[in-house]
Parts: sequence; C-alpha cells; structure tokens
Amino acid sequence: MQSGLVRSLTTFIISILWLLSGSPSAFANVQEHQLANGMKVLLVESPKAPVVTVQIWYKVGSRNEIMGRAGLSHMLEHMMFKGTPKYPKGSFSRLIKKNGGNDNAFTSQDFTAYFENLAAGKVELALELEADRLRGLLLDDKEFQLEREVVKEERRLRSEDDPQSYLAEALFAQAFQMHPYHWPIIGWFPDLNAMTRADLKRHYDTYYVPNNATLIVVGDIKAAKLLPVIKRFFEPIPRKPLPPQQAVAEPEQKGERRIVVKRDAQLPAVMVGYRAPNFSSDDAYALTLLESILSHGKSSRLYRSLVYEQKLALVVGAEYSLLQTDPELLYCFAVAAPGQTTEQVERAIYAEIQKLQQEPPSDLELQRAKNQVEADYVFGQDSNFRQAMLFGQAETTGAGWRQAEQFVNKLRDVKAGDVTRVARKYLIEDGRTVGILIPTPANQTAAEAK
Repeated sequence: MQSGLVRSLTTFIISILWLLSGSPSAFANVQEHQLANGMKVLLVESPKAPVVTVQIWYKVGSRNEIMGRAGLSHMLEHMMFKGTPKYPKGSFSRLIKKNGGNDNAFTSQDFTAYFENLAAGKVELALELEADRLRGLLLDDKEFQLEREVVKEERRLRSEDDPQSYLAEALFAQAFQMHPYHWPIIGWFPDLNAMTRADLKRHYDTYYVPNNATLIVVGDIKAAKLLPVIKRFFEPIPRKPLPPQQAVAEPEQKGERRIVVKRDAQLPAVMVGYRAPNFSSDDAYALTLLESILSHGKSSRLYRSLVYEQKLALVVGAEYSLLQTDPELLYCFAVAAPGQTTEQVERAIYAEIQKLQQEPPSDLELQRAKNQVEADYVFGQDSNFRQAMLFGQAETTGAGWRQAEQFVNKLRDVKAGDVTRVARKYLIEDGRTVGILIPTPANQTAAEAK
C-alpha cells in the first residue's frame, strides 16, 4: 500500500514536471475556421472522455454600453433564456438538462458568453439551440419587466448588501471617469429602471450577429465531421455591419484619488487600485508575477506581513488580469482585523509594495510565483471547459487564442529586475485610487437612506 502510494506520488510529480517543461501543447489540436458570414470557429479534439463543451462568445460587454443604460449586456444575457418561436421559454435549459448536460452564461466588461457541457453525442443539440436563439430571440416585454426585477434583486444581493463588492464598484467608478469601465456590469438601479425593451432589441440586433461571435467546441469530437454541422446551423444567419470600435482612452491620472464608503459591515476594509496595462504590453507578464508574489497563498507577502506577522488583517489579496480589451487595474485589498484601523492597514499595504520597488524578489520567490501561475495555467488545459474559457477570453478581448499559447514562455522570460521595474512604473502614488470601507450600524444606514 505504502510503496504503491509513493510510486503514484512520484508518477504524479514527474507528470507535472513534464507538463511544465514543455509537453506537447494543447494548442497543437486547435483548428480555426471562419464561416462565410464571418463567425469564427475554434475546434479542439480532446478525446480523453466522451464529453464536450460548447461555448459561444460575443464581443459585447459593459464597455459597449452608454451612460444611463449600464447593465444592458447583463440584462440581455438573462433574456437569452426567455425563448424563441421554436423553443419557448424554459425549453433551452430543460432540453440540455434532459440530455444529461448543464448550461449557463456570464457577462463581463468585455464580453458575454454562453456554454453547454454535455455528452459528446449530444453536441448537435447545443449547436442547434445556440443558433436558434442567435437568430430568433423573442424579447417579450412582459418577460423583460419580470426579469428586470430579478436583476434588481441580484444587484441588491451581490452589490448593495455586499460591502466589499460595493467598495469595488465605487473604486472602479473613481478610477475610470471617462472609460466605460466606470460603471458596474450589472448596472445601477436608475439605469435598470430606465431600461426598455427597445434598448434590449437594439443591443441584440447590433451585437448578436455571427461576425461578432466566436464559437468554441472542445472535447470528444472529430473536427472534420463537426464543421459541416456547424455550417448547417450557423451559416444561414446573415452577417450585419458592426458599429465602429470607439476607443475611449482614460486620461492620465495625475494625483491620488480617494473615496470613502459607509455601509452596514462587520469590519472596515481597504482597496488600492493602480492603472495597469493589458496583454498588449510585455509588462503585463511581470505584473502577473508581481500580483502572485503579493497575494497567492499563505507565503505571499501581503498574507505573511498583514495577517500572520502584524495581525492587522483577516483577509488580504490582489487581482490583475492581462486579458482585458483595454488597460484596467491591478488592485490590492484587505479586510481589517477587529480593533485595527484602515490607516494601519493601508500603510502596511504600501510598505509591502515599496519593498518590491526597492529590491527585487529573490530567485526562489520569483520561481515560486512562476510555478504557481504556470501550474494553474497548465492544469486549466486539462479541462475542456477551462480550455475553451481561455480561448474565448483571449479571442473576445482582442489578444487572440495564439497569444494564450505564448503565455508560459513569456512568463518564464521575466527577470526579478522586471518585477521591480514594473512596481516602480505602475504602482505609484499619483496613479492610485484608494477605497475605504467604514462600517455603519444598519439602523443608521437605513436612516441616512431616507
């Protein structure tokens, strides 16, 4: 028993080292096609198990909305499940579930995506259903009125009643004053109340067209056999002219911005955001490792200093994604421990950033960060769903799926000095936005709201 366990563990470790040292790439199996109507198709043969994921990604998210109608993309995502003439309300998910699968959707700043995970033999069902709602969504006004209340309740639960989420919304609204990353994906109540069925119809007609979509199928498929099926379902849908891409460049920030939020909360919190480049800059790879060094695991600098050593915070972290259509934020956050102040926590966050600005991470620390990021990335390729997710996000943000193939190599090229350089370049006082959450008793918050 014990020797078998040792052999299994050894085999597991060897497999991981083999993966990280340059195994045959999953990207070698990607077949890219473009239909006559402009729809991009990515097919990946992965016969490890008789299952498949079907995903369709539209290049439309909250960044494609206008002031006063924030939340349109997310609302339309909800309405995409409300039926077509061929498949009435509820039919879509019921059919997928009846055939042993599951389905869902999600909206971001840059895209809206829909997926079905099911047995490989049922792939045509998912394709037919997606093609049907791409061309024939009903958008019934009564259903819209009902669903708008559902979305408003979702906003209450996820934003209004979640102090940290509310703080993040406030931080982004302060950091981006001209760019549409200013407003939340779910929208604000006044925008949701003002939204009409005509707004949704216009959004659907404009952006839900084949030449604005990427279809991705990963799993136990034969691409040569599946492509004609895809063409049969999707090519009859006509392409349409897309609105011109309006590049909104956020003006350079020339001084720290601060916002204080008072909410019913147990503990105070601090969030510090810095404007950072996206995939279009090679600095994004050093920033990815910087974020890992600061926040990944209990050996990370923020956790070790603020939680373990100084006991200033209960929760710490950082977030950064290079796969954004436009440059966004690298931000750090911390929930203060009982009895600790936001001033103490904020100073402690800056102290850890300053250490990275003054002295490069050790070779061991940098390698550990690279191993963590690479391992997450490589293990993700072992999942049909996560592999399709990576391709979809890369395609819809403008990076392209081939950029994802270069991720690990570019990450490995980062030197310790690069981490220090980007910390000095981007994590600067004049370019930061600070959000402070101050707990307020529930009865006082209610009184202020009146």
